[in-house]
Amino acid sequence: MSASMKREAHNMTEAEWQARCDLAALYHIVHHFGWTDIINTHLSARVPGEPNAFLINHYGDMFDEITASRLVKMDLEGNVIGEPGPYNAAGFTIHSGVYKAVPEAMCVMHTHTRAGVTLALMPGGLRPISQDAMYVIDDVAYHEFGVPATQDECDALGESCRKGGAVVLLNHGLLAWGRTIPGTFKHMYYLERAAEIEVASRNLGLEPKLVEPEVVAQLAVRNKAWRAAPSYGVAEFAGLQRVLERKGVQYRC
Repeated sequence: MSASMKREAHNMTEAEWQARCDLAALYHIVHHFGWTDIINTHLSARVPGEPNAFLINHYGDMFDEITASRLVKMDLEGNVIGEPGPYNAAGFTIHSGVYKAVPEAMCVMHTHTRAGVTLALMPGGLRPISQDAMYVIDDVAYHEFGVPATQDECDALGESCRKGGAVVLLNHGLLAWGRTIPGTFKHMYYLERAAEIEVASRNLGLEPKLVEPEVVAQLAVRNKAWRAAPSYGVAEFAGLQRVLERKGVQYRC
């Protein structure tokens, strides 16, 4: 069945189908970078034109198996819309909490990488020590560990995400949200890179040089403007989609 036939069979708008294709691509990109944790992390996208609905992975699928049509559509109360499918309860808590609290969030990524989890254990968190950190440090928020899949955790995470779009989930991992799927990917890419460099720096046995505060402040102004632009992350995301296509990945189905 062609992509257009699948869209019509499921009574989807073109905007929803495009979001599904982009989110499926994002899962394969996360697999490409090795950011997966078997089946136990999750990425989501709010459905364009439906602020109370979002798409998330069919729980049990490996990230390199995910396709546009297999994504599960849910509302913010935990009901599956349309074709039924299993979903991760803790994942629903995380993603619905962000979407409820942050109306401008259109995509949420959550990872459990070794560098991200290690950063989440470190006193002092992320420091202004690298160019990668400079892309995100003005937007970093820290979230205390809570009981997964509970309403209290859903509400608390939403409050933390109001403080920033690059969130260190203490004792847990990393989270990024953004206004577009490409923009969220780029934010997470730099957060992951910054975490890797922070962790490596702690093993040097030397105090790293910090970027001067006035430079940090100037870059924060520039970064906020960049992240708000519709073009943020588009070129990188398109390039990675071409990587998937050269590999023969079939995610638009």
